[in-house]
Amino acid sequence: MHYLLLFTIFVISTCGLIYELVAGTLASYLLGDSVTQFSTVIGTYLFAMGIGSFLSKFLRKNLIEHFIRIEIITGIVGGLSSAVLFISFGYSGYFRIILYGLVLLTGVFVGLEIPLIMRILKNKVGFRDLVSKVFTFDYIGALIASIAFPIVLVPYLNLTRTSVLFGMFNIGLALYLIYYFREEVRRPTLLFIQGSGAALVLTFAFVYAGRINRISETEIYGESIIYATNSNYQRIVLTRDRNAYSLFLNNHLQFNSRDEYRYHEALVHPVLSHCRKPEQVLVLGGGDGFAVREILKYPQVKHITLVDLDPKLVSIFSKNELMTKLNHNSLNNPKLQVIQADAFEWLRNKADKKYDAIIIDFPDPSNFSVGKLYTLSFYKSLQRVMTNRTIAVMQSTSPLYAKESFWCINSTIEASYLQTLPYHTYVPSFGEWGYILFGYDLNNLKTYPLPAGLKYYSNQEFKSMKFFPEDMRVTKKIVNRLDNQALIPLFEKEWDSLFD
Repeated sequence: MHYLLLFTIFVISTCGLIYELVAGTLASYLLGDSVTQFSTVIGTYLFAMGIGSFLSKFLRKNLIEHFIRIEIITGIVGGLSSAVLFISFGYSGYFRIILYGLVLLTGVFVGLEIPLIMRILKNKVGFRDLVSKVFTFDYIGALIASIAFPIVLVPYLNLTRTSVLFGMFNIGLALYLIYYFREEVRRPTLLFIQGSGAALVLTFAFVYAGRINRISETEIYGESIIYATNSNYQRIVLTRDRNAYSLFLNNHLQFNSRDEYRYHEALVHPVLSHCRKPEQVLVLGGGDGFAVREILKYPQVKHITLVDLDPKLVSIFSKNELMTKLNHNSLNNPKLQVIQADAFEWLRNKADKKYDAIIIDFPDPSNFSVGKLYTLSFYKSLQRVMTNRTIAVMQSTSPLYAKESFWCINSTIEASYLQTLPYHTYVPSFGEWGYILFGYDLNNLKTYPLPAGLKYYSNQEFKSMKFFPEDMRVTKKIVNRLDNQALIPLFEKEWDSLFD
């Protein structure tokens, strides 16, 4: 029997860690700043487990029966946690309270499990073997959960189905224990009915998980969702409003098809129109293919290297008929080479050629994993692929709504001994938006002819883009380093203040 209970430890530890990872991941998707969200969720969860362990001493009789009930409750609470959080984010103004309430509740019940198992086993296994076996199976379960979660579960099941599936594992374990210990528990039939009812609820949630997500995300985005998926790196949502399409990554708007041409023309053409021979072009980020679309308007471009972390995003914009129509099928152009890699690591370890022009189109620095791409270390690594004539540009958030963040990016680039030329433009979907042109020598930039057919950008327009009124200026010079990530709290403070 004790081997069954040791297997039980493996199951409950795997399920418990999955619930913790689901809560942390979902919080980072919806609230940003993955380090803060994971840190607070894990801390709260561990604290709650400590409370559960303490409370276990008050359960004195019928330990197996108590354990079975706890499994049923844990399965329901943990299994439905992702669905409840998605819905509450869309329909409730108390998301954080619900988030940490669920984390506390789940943690308490998970914290009850191990002490109860150890007390059930204490008369069947010697103390030394008991402790070593319990924690061995506990840690093995945690290892398997931590590996399976990002590689298999999130990409193929999504967060809602993942939590529901492991809730079903808890319930399935409870039902088996009811059968196995049917002679030792009181009212096994009642327990079986409770467990079966919980299993039916979770089965329903698993089948309709996609619809639950669509309902909650439709409320969040306010538009019709035409595609939604989880990759290994982010939540990808495409929406449609009449004839316009929008892309959201981790709940952050990336473009709206009504005005994305303003953003991308302002990103690409100031670089290429000041580059004498833009034959070799590097694009970092930009997996949607819109920057590449603009680059391909220059016939002198011979080769484009696109480095993007997320192959699923690139696949959507290279295969989906609606998206290839928007980006002019740019990701399937023979001049393009796509490299799936983290841009920071690729520059440090694998980049092996120089480029005439560099276009950097990363998401905003809303969390520390993206923030490293705005650090002094990143710009120094970038110089490995630059010549004295290379011109680069980086999208740099809003100099109106997040002006300290914008000028922090500018100061960080300057600290890497590169010259900068900041500019901005108005994009209706985003408001006033900023970019920073940079290179070794920007003092004598020459302007070369623009391709025909641009909707917005012109050399005359660029002159006005370089002027910053007083409400977009700051005097502080803050450098974003890898070991302080000073940009992230600045960015969070400025954008959060817009909604206070």
